[in-house]
Amino acid sequence: MNKKNLVGYAIVAAAFAVFGAIAAVKKEDKAPLTTTYAPTDGRPHSAATKLYAQSLNDLDGKPQRLSQWKGKPLLVNFWASWCAPCVQEMPELSELAAKDGGKRFNVIGIGIDSPANLNEFVKKTKVAYPLYVGGMSGTDLSRELGNANGGLPFTVLIGADGQVKKTYLGRLKFDQLRADLAKL
Repeated sequence: MNKKNLVGYAIVAAAFAVFGAIAAVKKEDKAPLTTTYAPTDGRPHSAATKLYAQSLNDLDGKPQRLSQWKGKPLLVNFWASWCAPCVQEMPELSELAAKDGGKRFNVIGIGIDSPANLNEFVKKTKVAYPLYVGGMSGTDLSRELGNANGGLPFTVLIGADGQVKKTYLGRLKFDQLRADLAKL
């Protein structure tokens, strides 16, 4: 690739970043797009089954089976270090996870980013729940769970029975999330 193409790509990427930031600021007060899933007669949703079948690296590079989170409600947050709404919701999500301490539910984060970027992020921001490296294949995983457009942040609430209870696209509204968690 020559320097002209590289400069052109950089300009286009910067323009998309600016437009994305403007759109995020304008939509900040709106509730995230949510989807409530129909029950499956007590059977786990196939998307949750696929999630639990995954093994992702933690931030130390060690593979971790997501099946370890079965049996208790699970909040799965797909995020990236370059996603402003993701970064904005992380302190409150971290506080929610720390306050419950895994008694009623667990929280995990799947980073749609490189291991280096994720590790750099957690050096600056304390996160009280496990983070895994999803990379770009994490986007495919989020799509299987209902994120048709691949937007971030994307959060999935899975019941102890393996049923996807609700999905949230966009920055979380924590009053709504707490109410949904209380229904479990």
